[in-house]
Amino acid sequence: MKHLKSLPLELFFWVTALVLMAATNANEHHFTLCPLANLGLADWCPGCGLGRSISHILHGEFTKSFYEHWLGFPALIIIVYRIITLIKHKTSKKYLTTNT
Repeated sequence: MKHLKSLPLELFFWVTALVLMAATNANEHHFTLCPLANLGLADWCPGCGLGRSISHILHGEFTKSFYEHWLGFPALIIIVYRIITLIKHKTSKKYLTTNT
């Protein structure tokens, strides 16, 4: 339990988000958090479909992913890079504190 408390909240957030996107069915449209779409003010929002796009990638549906949002691939790469960076930072920080 002590190790879980020492993990950055951001790392927990990104890993949880990817696990949930991998577990959901992206072919079904679910509730959206987009305020513009919920208010009916926009037919297209720059962020709408990004989560479904990443979910399609995680299911191996690359054409559907690109159709949902063309930034799905770059967004997934950025998220995975951020997770790796957070893990490296945490492990290097832990290494420094145990060896001094």
